[in-house]
Amino acid sequence: MSKSSLTLLLALLSFSVAAQVTPTDSVKKLNEIVVKGYYNPQPLLRAIGAVSVLDSNLLQNQPTSSLVSSMNTAPGVRMEERSPGSYRLSLCGSLLRSPFGVRNIKIYIDDFPLTDASGNTYLNSLDIAGIGSIEIYKGPEASIFGANTGGVVLLNSPLKRNNEVEVSLTAGSYGLLHQTASVQQLYKNYNFSITQGYQQSDGYRENSALKRKYIQTAHQWNYNAKGVLKAFLFYSDLGYETPGGLTAAQLAANPKSARPATPTLPSAVQQQAAIYNKTFFGGLAHSYSFNQHFKHVLALFTSFTDFKNPFITNYEKRKESTIGLRTFVEYAAVHHNINYTIQAGVESAQTKNDIKNYGNDKGIATALMASDDLTAHQDFGFLRFNFDVNHRLLIELGSSLNFFNYNYQSYFPLAIAEKNRSFKTRLMPKFAASYLINPNFTVRGSLSKGYSPPTLAEVRSSDNIINNSLQAEAGWNYESGVRYLANNKRFYADGSLFYFHLQNAIVRRLNENAVEYFINAGGTKQLGTEVQLSGWLLQTNANRFLNGVQLRSSYTYSHFRFEDFKNAAQDYSGNKLTGVPNTTLINSLEFTFKKGFYLFAQHNYTAAIPLNDANTVFATKYHLADVKAGLRNLQLGKTALNISAGVNNVFNQRYSLGNDLNAANNRYFNTAAGVNYYTSLAVKL
Repeated sequence: MSKSSLTLLLALLSFSVAAQVTPTDSVKKLNEIVVKGYYNPQPLLRAIGAVSVLDSNLLQNQPTSSLVSSMNTAPGVRMEERSPGSYRLSLCGSLLRSPFGVRNIKIYIDDFPLTDASGNTYLNSLDIAGIGSIEIYKGPEASIFGANTGGVVLLNSPLKRNNEVEVSLTAGSYGLLHQTASVQQLYKNYNFSITQGYQQSDGYRENSALKRKYIQTAHQWNYNAKGVLKAFLFYSDLGYETPGGLTAAQLAANPKSARPATPTLPSAVQQQAAIYNKTFFGGLAHSYSFNQHFKHVLALFTSFTDFKNPFITNYEKRKESTIGLRTFVEYAAVHHNINYTIQAGVESAQTKNDIKNYGNDKGIATALMASDDLTAHQDFGFLRFNFDVNHRLLIELGSSLNFFNYNYQSYFPLAIAEKNRSFKTRLMPKFAASYLINPNFTVRGSLSKGYSPPTLAEVRSSDNIINNSLQAEAGWNYESGVRYLANNKRFYADGSLFYFHLQNAIVRRLNENAVEYFINAGGTKQLGTEVQLSGWLLQTNANRFLNGVQLRSSYTYSHFRFEDFKNAAQDYSGNKLTGVPNTTLINSLEFTFKKGFYLFAQHNYTAAIPLNDANTVFATKYHLADVKAGLRNLQLGKTALNISAGVNNVFNQRYSLGNDLNAANNRYFNTAAGVNYYTSLAVKL
């Protein structure tokens, strides 16, 4: 039996024993979690889909300088950070499409799509201080969220109905400094929040420094008993250096080095390789309940991004602007013992890209190499029926009709008149049900179709060529699962099994100069199992010093394989899907003591990861251990203090938290930091 399997078995046994022998404790219970979905709240126990919730209690135990550690606590989620600030994210899938950024996943913040019309999301623009909780829906959710094959992430801003002021400061290894400040105010039927953040670090490797300035504000006005008006805005100024991938020999010689020069190309340091992203985002939403049956919701949103990327071979500058709306009508009623809800609506967005590539002379843009304009249009209409029969059987029937096209025009080096490419209209159905067998146990199943056209960054990638041969990827997902919540709410378990058959999978390739381009890779067959457990192991009064011990565990098994994938003379059919470990297992223990003291420890086991489609190169398995201790809610009059200190990568493992897949000249590895330390102080008034 493997180490990961044995650890999972021990976790299961310990949970089982705790659930049987620990008496009910009125204090130490798991929080009652309700998933919001999209205006269709349900207790997590009865939720139809595979969903994980990262609430404020979970987020506060993780480092505040990055989302990676928090997101990876959810089974089926793999988030990477090749260097500080360079996020990548996959849900029940792979990272083959994402050299950086987030693709084939739809992300919303409050009522507004953060994902643009081309399917790209700058998740790294956000500061964690601006996120109150996260809901992660794994697998295709195209029935109400439009084009995606990976899933949906709903970010909730920390808008509270109280008055408070909070400031925090975190300092750590490699020049880490993260400062935040927030104000929450409530005036009768109006409340707002303002959140500010500043973060900088030198990075573990050469040419991996980061700096981000961030400000966000959210407002809610309940102007009468029926109507609610919301506003959300943020501005982010993000810059981070990109050290580039290393070969195995370079990694062994100096894991901290950036990509060195070659006889034909300069180094990452010489070219000052980096990403500079200034983004403004704004949204306005209105919800009005005409009566107990009818509701109308309208959300308008817009964004603008000034993006610059000095790279080894060129200097890219992009101006991106998005405008869109989402609106729907909801009808809810009760007939005999059936509560039912019908939602019908549309979402429409347009994203314009003005892209220019120049020569790069040590971080300075020189002669123009290419100039193109591309505009993506993504629209879909959706219809969803929800039935709740006797508060036991939940049924969801939904579908969306998806439209996608883009216009493109070239100005240099050859002038090409504007052209249009339209993709086939796709119907994305979803059928799902959840049944409450008893007050503690539910079973669920779903059948859904996912669809994701190429993003503009894939159509017009770093080779400066508009690739009109790329096809949209699509496939059916089959899923079943169970959930259990003990009577005393001290133990919770969630398990799921899914099979996703994806066709025309989009795969990133690099030429000999590490310039990327994309191809369709036939299909993939993705069979997976996900298990999530949490529970209190000790009762409150078991020890005069100790309040309790909570254990969380998540396990992911991924049997993902290429199907009918041939490239040039190579046949990769049957190979493991690039970038996906077979298993991951994450366990954590939180000890809460009297007077607000706590100790948190987390272990992450990740199996070996194939780094190329041929499966000839693998990243070795690794064990990550993190420890954090502190004091919460130390009261000094009307002031509350939170003090903490932590250690990441306790075992000083050498690993890459984000490899370059199918890398040119074997430059696969982006070394993550070794053992590192941080300390934090937060003051709340």
